[in-house]
Amino acid sequence: MRKSLSLVVAAATMATALIPSTSQADSTKELSWSACPADASPSVPIPPGMQCTTLQVPLDYRDPSGAKIDIAISRLASKKPEQRRGILLTNPGGPSAGLGYPATLVAAKLPQSVLDSYDVIGFDPRGIGHSTPITCDLTADQQLYGNIPPYAKDAADVAKRATEVQQIAKQCWSSKTASLLPFMSTANTARDMDQIRGALGEEKLSYLGASWGTHLGAVYTTLFPARSDRIVLDSNLAPGGWDYTGDRLWSQGVEDRFPDIAAYVAANFREYGLGRTPAQVTARYHALAAKLDRKPVPVDGVAFDGSMLRLLTFAYSYGPTQLPVLAQLLKALDAGQAPKALDAPATALAEGSDALISGRYAIICNDSRWPTSVRTYQRTVALDRIRFPLFGAAGANIQPCAYWPDSIEPPVRVSDNGPANVLMVQNLRDPATPLAGARKLRQALGERATMVTADAGGHGVYLFGRNQCANYPITTFLTTGVRPAHDYACSAAAAPR
Repeated sequence: MRKSLSLVVAAATMATALIPSTSQADSTKELSWSACPADASPSVPIPPGMQCTTLQVPLDYRDPSGAKIDIAISRLASKKPEQRRGILLTNPGGPSAGLGYPATLVAAKLPQSVLDSYDVIGFDPRGIGHSTPITCDLTADQQLYGNIPPYAKDAADVAKRATEVQQIAKQCWSSKTASLLPFMSTANTARDMDQIRGALGEEKLSYLGASWGTHLGAVYTTLFPARSDRIVLDSNLAPGGWDYTGDRLWSQGVEDRFPDIAAYVAANFREYGLGRTPAQVTARYHALAAKLDRKPVPVDGVAFDGSMLRLLTFAYSYGPTQLPVLAQLLKALDAGQAPKALDAPATALAEGSDALISGRYAIICNDSRWPTSVRTYQRTVALDRIRFPLFGAAGANIQPCAYWPDSIEPPVRVSDNGPANVLMVQNLRDPATPLAGARKLRQALGERATMVTADAGGHGVYLFGRNQCANYPITTFLTTGVRPAHDYACSAAAAPR
C-alpha cells in the first residue's frame, strides 16, 4: 500500500550565450537500433516496429567535449516514406520516463495520418529511467508523497516538513550521483532534444508535449526557434515551469476541478451516499478530511489522514475514468474502512520510484530559485489554506528546492521571438496545470502561439480528453501545418458521451 500511494501520485516543468549551441554535426553519429527494453512500456504493448537506442550527449553543454551521459531514445518509424515529413519528438510530462510514450500514443489511437507523417520519437529525460539516472537514496517514507508536498494544517506542520525536505536535499547532494546534479535541468533536456534531432539527421523537429512537457517544448522552441517545426503543447504550465508559483497553482486547479467531482458523486447518490447535491458532497468532503486529521484510518501501515485524502483527490482528478475510483475511496473512508480501491494502481512504476522522484527534484530545483525562508512558506500556506481550502496548504508547502544550491545558469525566459508555429490546447478545469498558468504561457509566447480551450475537466486534452473539437486542430496542424488563425473555445458538447 505504501508503494501504491507513492505510485498514484507519480502517475499523477538563461542566457543562451553562456551555453554553446548544438549543431548539425551530430548527424554523423551512427545510432544502433534494437528491441526496446521490456519495461520501456509497462502498461501498454510495444507496437510492432518500435525500436530503441542510446545516444551519448554532453553532461555539461559548456564543455561539449567533456563527460558524457546516456539518453535513451525510442523510434516508431513512419511506414509511408512518401508522406513522411520528419520526426515528432514526444514527452508525457512529469518529468517522467518517456521512452515508451510512443506506445501509449498508439494505444490512445494517435491518428494514422500522424503516424504516416512522422517517425514518432520518445526519450527518457536526463536523470530519469533508462537515461543516466539520478538518485537521492530516498527511503520508502520519503517516497510516500512523491514530489507533492503534504497538506499542512498549521505552521508546525510546515516546520516539520522543512526538516524532512532539508534531509532529502542533503541526501541528493551526498549521493553517488551528486556530481551530476548541477546539470539536470529543463534547459539541458531541451539541448538533449536538439542532440537527438542532429543524430537523426533532421534539420528541424516537430514536438508533442503534455504537462511538464509543455514547459520543455516552450524552452526548446525558445532556445532553438529556427529548428522548431510544428510545436504542440497540451495542458500547459506557466512560463516559469514547475517553480514555486507552479506548485501554488495546483491549489487553483483543484478548486477548478472539484465541482466536476462533486457533481459526479451527487449524481450517483444511490451508489455512494455522500450527498444528493454537489454542495452536500463538498461539505461532506471537508468534514471527512477534518475527521481523518483527528483520527486517521490505518491502511497497511500508513496512517491515512486528511493530508493523504487531499493528495489522492488531486491524483485521481486527472481523468473521467478515475472519478469512480475516487468516489469509492471517499465512500470507504467516510465509513471508517480501509480503501481497497488503492490496490489497483500499484503496477508498472512500483519499482524505481527513488530514481523517478529524485530525477524530478533535480530538474525542478535547478530550474528556478525557490524561497529559502521557512517563515515564507508558513505565511503562504496560511494564506492559501484560506484562498483554496481543498489543496492550498499542500501546494504552498515547502519542497527540497528551498535547500538546493544555486543553479549554474539562470532559467530560460520563454519568449515570443520565433516563428508562429506553436499550438496550445488546454482544458478549462485542469487540476495539475490550470487554465491560469496556460494563459500566462500564451501571453509569453505572444503571436508565436494560438490556444484552443476545451470545456472539460481533467489533465490532458489530445487523444485522452475525447473532445473532437479540440483534437481536430492538433491532428490538422501536425499533418498539414494549418493552424487555427486565432484562439477559440470548444464546448463540452464536442465530447462524445
